[in-house]
Amino acid sequence: MEVDAFSCNLSALDQEQRKRHDILAKDLFPKHLEIGDLPDGYGFRFPNNRSLFTALSEWATLEQLCCPFLTLTLELQRDHGPIWLKATGKDGVKDFLRLELAI
Repeated sequence: MEVDAFSCNLSALDQEQRKRHDILAKDLFPKHLEIGDLPDGYGFRFPNNRSLFTALSEWATLEQLCCPFLTLTLELQRDHGPIWLKATGKDGVKDFLRLELAI
């Protein structure tokens, strides 16, 4: 499947949601500690922080509206371990993510 087969439907978000999505992305993603390569996408490791987890959850909810082809997994690891946000999908989504996120 080609990268062109994936496209975000920004009209799925209203103006307020788009603004919030952008603010969250600009605030959250610079806080990642590591980007892990997954067979069908990428994982982003963040420090364990309650407010960060809540904000990542809000971002993922908005992201799912405009990019329903992504599987988004938010994982809070045991023993106060890190937060992992995983973005995965069908064949080709990894190339899409690499372009969109400048990985």
